[in-house]
Amino acid sequence: MSDSNAARATPASGPVVDRLAIIGVGLIGSSVARAARQWGLARSIAIADASAEALAAAERLGLGDFYASDPAEAAKGADLVILCVPVGAMAAAGAAVAPALKPGAILSDVGSVKGSVAAQLAPVTPPGVHLVPAHPVAGTENSGPEAGFATLFRNRWCIVTPPEGADPAAVETVSRFWSGMGANVETMSPERHDLVLAVTSHLPHLIAYNIVGTAADLEQVTRSEVIKFSAGGFRDFTRIAASDPTMWRDIFLHNRDAVLEMIGRFNEDLAALARAIRWGDGDTLFDLFTRTRAIRRGIIDSGQETSEPDFGRRHDVSGAG
Repeated sequence: MSDSNAARATPASGPVVDRLAIIGVGLIGSSVARAARQWGLARSIAIADASAEALAAAERLGLGDFYASDPAEAAKGADLVILCVPVGAMAAAGAAVAPALKPGAILSDVGSVKGSVAAQLAPVTPPGVHLVPAHPVAGTENSGPEAGFATLFRNRWCIVTPPEGADPAAVETVSRFWSGMGANVETMSPERHDLVLAVTSHLPHLIAYNIVGTAADLEQVTRSEVIKFSAGGFRDFTRIAASDPTMWRDIFLHNRDAVLEMIGRFNEDLAALARAIRWGDGDTLFDLFTRTRAIRRGIIDSGQETSEPDFGRRHDVSGAG
């Protein structure tokens, strides 16, 4: 299987699956439910969540057709079961739905770490059930059922990481489901995914948490001054650092090796940058800033961002509910 196999989103054309089960109805789970409903990707949607409050909110918002506190009840008879729980809870969620999975069902997820998820879910996936992990690279700093919206995945990437020997039809179904929600789909190995995301997502979040924490702890600058005089760069860091703490704790612990590798590389580059500043090496600074500016422009040109400084990310909520 190729490490990198990309496909642009194609419009949904009727149901991809008959019954969809979503286990966990936070930002991602509720957005999947809204998008699947809006574009008719499933004939029925079952939702499960351990939180009675979250489940009641999902029902009030009309996100599904069936609601249960027991994951197995929601997974019963489902063609596609998507685990939308923190990475550290994947094994427990997989074990909970396993007895209810019918032969031919597809078990998937939305976790930001794929090697660990595959290792957790493979032992609890029943024979005849297809395990096809996936990761939609999309999100906001908000959480909970009310935070979701149907266009969250539009023109964003979803990385599908099937294990060796995965059923091609099941992989295709998962890919069609995500492209039906407007995502661009890429297929790669779990190991490749974890390395790439350590660079593009996990390390930036770790830096953001650290910078905001440093500013909060700096005795010479008061908390009110940090808030009052925050420039654009610090505001962007606070947006990232406001992300769900449970989710990100699990991501760092479950992608430990790749994250530590990237921290090592980052520390080396930071030391080189410090030397350039200490010795007044303006050419080195200018060359670095020129290269990084080109990367930013490449992200904008690829449609993954706009040039507007939208610190409070806007989104179309017309498809919500």
